Amino acid sequence: MKNLILNFFLISCLLATISLKAQYTEIINSNKPGFSDSPYSVGKGVYQFESNFFLKNLTTEPTFSIPQAFGVDLLFRTSLFLEKLELNTQITFQKDKVAFQNIFNSNYFTSGISRFTIGAKYLLFEPTYKDVSKEVRSWKRRNTFDKKRFIPSVAIYLGVNSDFINEIHKTGNITPKIGVLLQQSLTNDFNLISNIFYDKIGTEFSEISYIISATHNFFDRWSGFLEHQGIILKHQKYFNLGTGLTYLFNKDIQINTSARFLLEGRSRGFYGSLGMSYRIDKHKDSFVELDENGKKITETPVSIYNNKQKNGFFSRIFKIFKKDKRVKRKRKRKRKRS
Repeated sequence: MKNLILNFFLISCLLATISLKAQYTEIINSNKPGFSDSPYSVGKGVYQFESNFFLKNLTTEPTFSIPQAFGVDLLFRTSLFLEKLELNTQITFQKDKVAFQNIFNSNYFTSGISRFTIGAKYLLFEPTYKDVSKEVRSWKRRNTFDKKRFIPSVAIYLGVNSDFINEIHKTGNITPKIGVLLQQSLTNDFNLISNIFYDKIGTEFSEISYIISATHNFFDRWSGFLEHQGIILKHQKYFNLGTGLTYLFNKDIQINTSARFLLEGRSRGFYGSLGMSYRIDKHKDSFVELDENGKKITETPVSIYNNKQKNGFFSRIFKIFKKDKRVKRKRKRKRKRS
């Protein structure tokens, strides 16, 4: 196991020696409240904290089950070395109801850390799309779907699960976790994310899981998602179907909520969450993006979005209460003349 952890960090350092393109965005890009993971990193100089308070409730399964859980899921993300290499840590603290159902029914409550995972993901491939929005000669070309959008961005994930967790969640050893992360940007507002993970490798609790998540931006600040997850264990299968909303409070804060229907073995139930994502943005651009003629690109989808926010409805209202600097200058000029 020591060799496995050593190899994990050696691979991370190896990836850190490759020159890469920027992944930073001016607006926070959070994985919450979904369970899927985007292949993109947060970017160098960004320290991002994502949280979810959750409640899970299931019907009691015969013999042994954990029908109820309440807790908080915390995720820290950053890119210390490269734009496309992200380091992250996920910790889940929860209170569980452990139930026994046989001739007599009994239960007890226990609390502690249920997950402690340290990982890294690296973007291997990102497709490029032709910008047809500025096409003026042909309406058809301007509105034609680019088939390259079916080609997904691809990232790999490597992680290590710590066994310093609550007794009922222990696997008996430190275990590795690997995964493949895909994302298809079918339009500027609609994305399809697919994940495949092999977790707790080498134990009796090993599992293979997949996640398919569709996200759509409805307005400048609102977006929603629909997600399906399947977890395949040795003796049973878990499935859930979820949906949720996110609200962009400002460029560094996002608020989210979600609800899910759960099917775990013979148990059925629901999962609900409410959370917030926050980032400390210390990013500095290491290059200037140029167009085909070698000129600096000043107008991007992100800058257009930011300008919309500055000139939005509420900002115009708040401007009414701000003093006009031009009025001050005119008054000063009049005073000097007099």
